[in-house]
Amino acid sequence: MSARLVTIFGGSGFVGRHLVRALAKAGWRVRVAVRRPDLAGHLQPLGAVGQIHAVQANIRNRDSITRAIAGSDAVVNLVGILAESGRQKFATVQAQGARMVAEEAARAGITNFVQLSAIGADAASNSDYARTKAAGEAAVLAAIPSAVILRPSIIFGPEDQFFNRFADMARFVPAIPLVGGGVTKFQPVYVGDVAQAALAALEGRAKAGATYELGGPQVKSFRALVEYILSLTNRSRMPLPLPFGVAKLVGSVLECLPGKLLTVDQVTLLEQDNVVGNAAKAEGRTLEGLGIDPTNYESVVPTYLYAYRPHGQFAKVAG
Repeated sequence: MSARLVTIFGGSGFVGRHLVRALAKAGWRVRVAVRRPDLAGHLQPLGAVGQIHAVQANIRNRDSITRAIAGSDAVVNLVGILAESGRQKFATVQAQGARMVAEEAARAGITNFVQLSAIGADAASNSDYARTKAAGEAAVLAAIPSAVILRPSIIFGPEDQFFNRFADMARFVPAIPLVGGGVTKFQPVYVGDVAQAALAALEGRAKAGATYELGGPQVKSFRALVEYILSLTNRSRMPLPLPFGVAKLVGSVLECLPGKLLTVDQVTLLEQDNVVGNAAKAEGRTLEGLGIDPTNYESVVPTYLYAYRPHGQFAKVAG
């Protein structure tokens, strides 16, 4: 174990757990800044005794941020939301929160900083999610010009919010809605690869101040991914194309209900493809540029979606 200490905001979440494991394996001491440290005990076994420690912090509270990063050599901000709820607003969490974390890190003299954003972050976007992601990026780079920004496409892995979501939906509904007809393209990226990209950035293997776009080896349409999920889980469900206008009307209703299965902002996001751009490829601002061989989703997703098959793990897969 080295003397290097990194503070990870949002480290108990989906991406955070994989990053904590990768950092611990690489010898870092890890401080996980979360709102509820008592719920972060599952991280302890990922490293040696005393290597991983959870502390209380709220990304909306500057004083708690200051305390969480005290004495750190590096900072990672993974905090983000997919839909607004209560006091969790896009602007507060993804723009203002990222700005405060970066400002406090800069004030502490920390220049090794990684910000998790998303492909599609755009200050001119019609989506609140995409605009605030871009605002968070800009605020981080303004405070710490050497910071590295990571923009993944949809992330897959156990407990992901895409493959699991549609596999679960197929258990209860006769048809799967395809927003915009399902033509939107995605480039699913493995959560472990995203964690390795963050580790590479923290260890100086990324270009300072650069924005990396992270995607897997395959580009697939929304429809193709839903059809794959249905095939893998042995569910016979009819794809139901929803024009964007109709989907926004449906979203305006569903976003008012518990669970927020669909929001207007999510529909707006689906109007643009979610894939690695040509500029990022040409400039090596990709997983490959970091020396990481992207993982194929077909080699990982079956290991956790079998739970959604009507007759269990050992049921024969259709087709």
